[in-house]
Amino acid sequence: MKDFQRLFDLLPYQLENHPLEDALASKVNGEWRTYSTQEAIEMVNKVSKALLRLGVKAGDKIALISNNRPEWNFLDLGIQQIGAVNVPVYPTISRSEYIYIFNDARITYCFVSSEELFGKVKDIYGDVPSLNNIYTFDEVEGADHWEDLLLPLEEGDLAVIAGHSDKVKPHDMATLIYTSGTTGEPKGVMLSHFNILSNLKSARSILPMFFAKRALSFLPLCHSFERMVTYTYMAFGISIYYATSIDTLKEELLEVAPNYFTTVPRLLEKVYERIMERGSNLTGFPKRLFFWSMDLGSRYKIGEPKSAWYRFQLWLARKVVFSKWKAALGGNVEYIVTGAAAMRPDLVTLFTAAGISIIEGYGLTETAPVLAANRLDERERMTGTVGLPVPGVEIRLAEDGEILAKGPNVMQGYYRKPKQTAAVMSEGGWFHTGDLGAWIEREIDGENVRFLKITGRKKELFKTSGGKYVSPQPIEAKFKAHSLIEQVMVIGDNRKFVSALIVPSFMALTNWCKERGVPADSHIEMIRHSKVLSHFEKEVTQLNEDIGKTEQVKAFVLLPEEWSVDSGELTPTMKVKRRVIMKRYAAEINSMYNG
Repeated sequence: MKDFQRLFDLLPYQLENHPLEDALASKVNGEWRTYSTQEAIEMVNKVSKALLRLGVKAGDKIALISNNRPEWNFLDLGIQQIGAVNVPVYPTISRSEYIYIFNDARITYCFVSSEELFGKVKDIYGDVPSLNNIYTFDEVEGADHWEDLLLPLEEGDLAVIAGHSDKVKPHDMATLIYTSGTTGEPKGVMLSHFNILSNLKSARSILPMFFAKRALSFLPLCHSFERMVTYTYMAFGISIYYATSIDTLKEELLEVAPNYFTTVPRLLEKVYERIMERGSNLTGFPKRLFFWSMDLGSRYKIGEPKSAWYRFQLWLARKVVFSKWKAALGGNVEYIVTGAAAMRPDLVTLFTAAGISIIEGYGLTETAPVLAANRLDERERMTGTVGLPVPGVEIRLAEDGEILAKGPNVMQGYYRKPKQTAAVMSEGGWFHTGDLGAWIEREIDGENVRFLKITGRKKELFKTSGGKYVSPQPIEAKFKAHSLIEQVMVIGDNRKFVSALIVPSFMALTNWCKERGVPADSHIEMIRHSKVLSHFEKEVTQLNEDIGKTEQVKAFVLLPEEWSVDSGELTPTMKVKRRVIMKRYAAEINSMYNG
């Protein structure tokens, strides 16, 4: 096999080039259960055989709702191998969204991981005429277990499966991914094998990975970013270990000792907060050493030459202090890839100084997904940007600053939505991302190269009653970099000034209150205390100093609870649902303008 043309070619490619004893792994009853490359291929073939026995045909849509586990991969590739289409669905969406997606895609069968998810899908069974049955990965009373479908492979089975897989072409739809969207109904993004594999090959050319190393996966596989990365691991011959949950991540990082993993910025921000909390609790010389190292790291300049004295100090800080950071991540991490949101520039600098490279990228589900990424070479990394366009992808900015992209990774369109597809695709195959950007130039080896910086979201631009346009994202990013601010949403559409809803970082705020004798028994008690309000007023005034006068936050309200996916304020990809928050906190917003 020279190369892979379809996603289900990846495991045979791995078997031929980099066979692994632990191609896939997850915890079962507290112990790691591994699958070799050969075992994984056999499981994929059993899935294909089972689906054919159920009468699944090319083009049929199969829903998959599960935590990350090898069964996810077996089903995913087994579906694709017979020309059917995998429709991964977020576990956390609402009942109405489940009904909409299942009916829009005309789901014929659904596979879920747990009893809870079985209950959710069973609840909508009568509302989805196309749905024939639900199967579970876990043993669930009253549910059909998926292993009952998996009969042993017999002579002739592989030939039958090959007869179907040979008909699958690179440009056939491999998956239908419904955008979580902050507004409106979900849209099904049609991605072909070619779309995703072109992006995989771009990633493979810019991020070095090496056979027989390990990756830990914990971002949802139903998200296009983690899914594409997982396919990339398969292509490189990297063992994939699936974390049990975010709660077990600390222990499983130590057990797996991964070389690579992907994450969202918020998780690294929480790691940083815990580090700072522990450092603040030190005393004497260890505390002075800790903060000396932090100060040294904050002065690190990515991609710029360092003096011999600075390099010596950094070596010492890495040996004595920063080595503990790396050890807490398993000890072998070579780099961490982040996506979905902007990472605080100061933390990118600090982690890099500690010897842990943070690689930021940018993309959308519609672009399968990566459009731009920073590189491992520090000269090709720029803090505060999402990096350089990946190979094979063209990026340009429209007159209004919107980022347009063109390349083999751009989707086939929105499923059954030609008007919405036409609205985001312009002549020449340019996809309109809806994001606003700017180019930042740097000279590398005598040549000017352009890094892409995200400056806002086109739909989120608002105009104050004074006629001034404001992009909330840069303001929010500046505020979220403050140690006492967890979440923020900037408001001001048709209002006379800009205001903000602020969710404090309650871990940091509790420590701040205790140090000053402020009662900290409850969130509400803290945010209503005069000393806390006075301090936030002072900090907001300071944060406003580098913001244009018409964009400065003139009023704010502190909120007692963090926004989450479960409570409905965030999408499954952790984006703020502005309309939901505006409606939920209408009284608080009105108080800022009527007070």
